[in-house]
Amino acid sequence: MTMTAQALPIRPREGAVNAASRDSAIDTMRGIAILMVIGIHSLHQPLTPSWETWLDAALRPCVPIFLFVSGYLTMLSGRVPLAKRFKAILIPYAIAFIAAYLYMALHNPAMDHRPAATAARFLLAYVFVYYYVFVYAGCTLLLWLLLRPSKTGERPLESRLVVILMLTIAIGLLAGSYLDPLLFRFGYSASLVEEVRMRNIPFWFGFAALGALVAMPGVRAAIQQMRLPLMAVTLVLYAIYAGVRQFQIGDAADYDSVAFFLYAALLCVVLFTAEFRHPTLAALGSGSYFIYLWHIFVVMLLRDHAGLRQLGPAMDTFITVAVTATVSVAALLAIRKFAPPRVSRLLGA
Repeated sequence: MTMTAQALPIRPREGAVNAASRDSAIDTMRGIAILMVIGIHSLHQPLTPSWETWLDAALRPCVPIFLFVSGYLTMLSGRVPLAKRFKAILIPYAIAFIAAYLYMALHNPAMDHRPAATAARFLLAYVFVYYYVFVYAGCTLLLWLLLRPSKTGERPLESRLVVILMLTIAIGLLAGSYLDPLLFRFGYSASLVEEVRMRNIPFWFGFAALGALVAMPGVRAAIQQMRLPLMAVTLVLYAIYAGVRQFQIGDAADYDSVAFFLYAALLCVVLFTAEFRHPTLAALGSGSYFIYLWHIFVVMLLRDHAGLRQLGPAMDTFITVAVTATVSVAALLAIRKFAPPRVSRLLGA
C-alpha cells in the first residue's frame, strides 16, 4: 500500500455516513455486536462447562466491533464533533446510571452511598456493565486529538496518520500485556486489576485505530481481495484465544490479551469486508446504544428473581437470551414509535 503525503480531506470519502444517510452494512455490524453483548451477559455464571467458555470467547469481540466501526466512520469524515458525541453518550448514560444505582441500592442495603463513592461509580462507569461508556469516551477523545487541525487549520497528513495509528496499536498491545503484572507487583487485588483491565483505554483504542486504518484509501479494496484467507485465519485465532482461556495458558484474560486482540481484530475486518446487510439487524444496530444501556436490567431481573439457575447452564442461558433480546427490541420499537424524538434521544434510542 502506498500513501502520498497529502492532508486528510475534509469531504467524506466514498461510503461515508452522515446524519441523513446510514450505511446499512455498518449498522448490521452493530446489530450483530449488540446481540453478542446480550449473549455474553446472558451466559450462566460462572462459566463452568467448557462450552460456555468457548461460546463466551466467540462473542467477546462485540466491543471491538463497535470501536472498529467508530474509528472507521471517524476517519471517513475526517473530524470528531467531540461535544456532540459526548452529549449523545453521556446524557443517556446518566439516566441509565440513576436507574442502575437505584436497582443496586434496592438489592444491597449495605451499599456505600457516600458522595465520593457515588461520583467514582459514575465517572468510572462502575455499575452493571457500563464500562464501555468510559472506554468509548476515552477512544473518542483520542480520535479527536489525532484528527484535530493544527493551529494553522491544516489537517493531519495521511502518511503521518498511518504511522501514528500503527504505533497506537503497538502501544495498546504493550499495555494489555504488562498492565496487570505491573498492578499485581504493586500489590493490588485481583478484582481491582480486573476492573482496570476492562478500562484499559490504550488497548481498546487499538481497535478504533484499526478501523481508521481500514478507512485509508486503497486499504478496503486490498483486504476485500483477501476475504477467504482472512476468514480462515480468524477461525484459527479464535481457536487459539478460546484454547488459551479454556486451558489457562499464559495470559488467559477475557479482554486485553494479545490472543484476544488478534482474534477480535481479524473478526472485525472479516465482518467489514463481508458487507452483509440485513434490515432487522441494521435496525438493531442503529439503536444499539439504547439496547446496551437497558438490556442489562432484564438480565439482572431474571438472574435475581426468576430462579433460572436451577434449570442448568444451557436452559438458563437460552431463556435469558430469548427474553432479554425480545424485551430489549420491543422496548426500542416502543420508544421510537411512541416517545417524542427528544425523549428517544435522551434514552439513547
